Amino acid sequence: MSTIHLHLTTTATPEQYIAGLTDFGPGRSRLFGNSADAYLKVHHKGPSQADVTEGSNGIWERLHYDWSSLDRVVLTTIDSNVRGDASGHTYTFTRRPDGATDIDVAVVRDGKNFKGRLLGFVLGTIGRRVLESAFEQSVRAIEARSSSSVKRVRPGDQASLAPRGPALAVAPRNQERRAP
Repeated sequence: MSTIHLHLTTTATPEQYIAGLTDFGPGRSRLFGNSADAYLKVHHKGPSQADVTEGSNGIWERLHYDWSSLDRVVLTTIDSNVRGDASGHTYTFTRRPDGATDIDVAVVRDGKNFKGRLLGFVLGTIGRRVLESAFEQSVRAIEARSSSSVKRVRPGDQASLAPRGPALAVAPRNQERRAP
């Protein structure tokens, strides 16, 4: 069994990262490269839990997602063609005073067959860099998604919340009136 711990600091809020992590719609692979649309199947999704099959390149796993806590998301492997029941991911979010968020991830890979054990060994040795790169890409993609979803509001417009981020109200400029 291999356990890898990863850490990144992001400008995304925990809510923004969780929204990306639990977006099981088409195009998920733009956020998470190892989740190809062809493998993606949502068996159930509720307000804070989901049961989803995802994967790519001949490797799939059915995961139970639990995001009932605002500072932690736990993905537990239910079934897989290579991973055992002890596999999964735990994302922990810590808000920083400067507005950034620390994300700590523990990735556990328990091989249930020869291919799974081999992949676990590779992950535990040279595969760490691959996981780090994939994690960094997902964080950057969620940051970009979050910043592009902020709706800018002009004076006189009704301010509202954008789907994936707060609306920014722009204060009107002081304008001098000239006499006619």
